[in-house]
Amino acid sequence: QVRASESGGGSVQAGGSLRLSCTAPGLAANNCGAQWYRQAAGKQREWVSTTDGDGRTGYADSVKGRFTCSLDKAKETVYLQMNSLQPEDTAMYFCRAANTIGARAICGPNSPWGQGTQVTVSS
Repeated sequence: QVRASESGGGSVQAGGSLRLSCTAPGLAANNCGAQWYRQAAGKQREWVSTTDGDGRTGYADSVKGRFTCSLDKAKETVYLQMNSLQPEDTAMYFCRAANTIGARAICGPNSPWGQGTQVTVSS
């Protein structure tokens, strides 16, 4: 399995920005993709984005145009740049490796989640 870990969360005011990191040793060697999810208190975990091993990314409608993913293969890290943050973006953010197109089987499905990183946006 390819195990991911997240970092970069924090507290910002509405309209601010944060950049989250998802680092997974083996990500590049196995051409894994990566997925970001988030879970607000009392709500189900929801999908945010999926990036494949070539850096192509799809986004949930709720974040499209505000969030951008980028892949740094040398650092085996997928970044989630979050701009124009709103209070409804407040959640614990999780990432995991994903078996997107061209990825080796070790990338998924159901790769383990990281510990999560908290994002809090105040109005």
